[in-house]
Amino acid sequence: MFFLLCSLAACSRSSPTIAFSTMALNYIEQDAAPVPTLNFFVIANDDDGYEDLAELRLYNDYEGLVWSFTPETWTRYDESGNTWLGSNKIVMAAGGEAFPSGQYRAMLIDKGGERTERTFGFDIPAIPRYPFPKLTIVENNYKVDSEYPESYLACYNTDGSYRNSIKLESTTGDIASLRLGSDILSVALWARDTTHSTSALTKMIPIR
Repeated sequence: MFFLLCSLAACSRSSPTIAFSTMALNYIEQDAAPVPTLNFFVIANDDDGYEDLAELRLYNDYEGLVWSFTPETWTRYDESGNTWLGSNKIVMAAGGEAFPSGQYRAMLIDKGGERTERTFGFDIPAIPRYPFPKLTIVENNYKVDSEYPESYLACYNTDGSYRNSIKLESTTGDIASLRLGSDILSVALWARDTTHSTSALTKMIPIR
């Protein structure tokens, strides 16, 4: 009997858990028109280890929508002892179509088929709350036209990779005064409304 109990314990699996979920709406500037995207991440846990996690899904059951992510397609980052999984590139299939407001459902599945769910609501306006912002750079001077409460410069290095963001305290100024670093070759305006978890990102503009 003791051997049997030990064998059962060794074969038992724990279900994954979702400790927290977050979602944000971001408008990305494209040639035709800004495209809305969703940023969706969860704090994922599994007593069997991170490598046991197999799939993360995001549902909007009312509209019949589902997005699926696996270790090959999701983004993972670790912060303050927590493992975050998700994506910042979620788009509607039609492209440019508005996301529905209402209830969303996150599902985390491990390799043994064990799963957990977390439901949350997200309010998405049918049309953007603000006009799309604009960044202009002329002779090393920048100008921001935006109704968003906060403005940042997203900085990209020599190979076009994102490096960091710098909050702008003024809508106009000298690029040199921001001390971006010698490896920063281009910037974009990242306008944010943290109250409504909404932002907008312009195209990159070369500064050198």
